[in-house]
Amino acid sequence: MDYRKLGFGLGLFSIALGAVELLATKRITASLDADGHEGLVKGFGARELLAGANLLAAPAVATNVWNRVAGDAMDLTALAFAARSAPRNRAVWGSIAFVIGATLLDIVTARGLDRTTGKTLPVRAG
Repeated sequence: MDYRKLGFGLGLFSIALGAVELLATKRITASLDADGHEGLVKGFGARELLAGANLLAAPAVATNVWNRVAGDAMDLTALAFAARSAPRNRAVWGSIAFVIGATLLDIVTARGLDRTTGKTLPVRAG
């Protein structure tokens, strides 16, 4: 498996997701029954854009992917609060499932980069 390509793909995905979070903030908060939390969603969008830029610049650096895992934990925490407030909201539960899937892909990619490129920073070829 080419973990560098996966890292690059995750960078593109992060940029797309961040753009959606910044451009459709009100729609996202409305669907999650989280009106009044637009600033949080915008902050998460900015975090995704930064994570994506870091991955596009250095897709083989596992630290950049581990940063996405940390962001996923933040997303899951926020979604857990949303689920507690609106336990029957299918959009919340769908979002949780989506983030869990992304987290698993991030972990697989980060661990693969750790093994193939040398822990958190890539090994330079001689």
